[in-house]
Amino acid sequence: MARITGPVWKKSRRLGFSVLETGEELTKRNYAPGQHGPTKRVKLTNYGLQLREKQRIRYMYGVNEKQFHNTFVKASKMKGVKGDNFLFMLESRLDNLVYRMGFARTRRGARQLVNHGHILVDGKRVDIPSCLIKPGQTISVKESMMNNSAINEALEATLNTVAFVEVDKEAKKGVYTRYPERSELNQEINEALVVEFYNR
Repeated sequence: MARITGPVWKKSRRLGFSVLETGEELTKRNYAPGQHGPTKRVKLTNYGLQLREKQRIRYMYGVNEKQFHNTFVKASKMKGVKGDNFLFMLESRLDNLVYRMGFARTRRGARQLVNHGHILVDGKRVDIPSCLIKPGQTISVKESMMNNSAINEALEATLNTVAFVEVDKEAKKGVYTRYPERSELNQEINEALVVEFYNR
């Protein structure tokens, strides 16, 4: 199964963007990695800006190139704003919602929970991280994983969840109540550049 591997902090520094959405990666060294330390950043062309934005979003959601492009093609066929629809589809992925509900500290951790069959959707085991969840569906942790220390620690560390999910921490289940609004998602990303990239 194809997946993104490698050091997340190095990718964040290269892209000048917090892939984990915490900002931790850039607090100590907010410059690109390399043996020569901070160097002058080269001014990017339009194509370079579009490519960087695509990579920022792709690494943030942990999606490989083929899946990313296929998701964009599906979003393009939907009614409404292409860029917004694209982000809403990425947010509707099962691994992302497991992360948003606080069952895992990172999207990578959420992906692992799903891959190992520890997550149920409407009471049925689903082990495909890219599975698209519809509003109204319930996501819960499998009975045998109720006392798992990693899940408990992640839930304790999660103080607030996003407005488009409702979570019962005691029962370890949550509901995807509605599609998110653009204002509720990361304001640092510019999805219009990704639309331009694929429409070249």
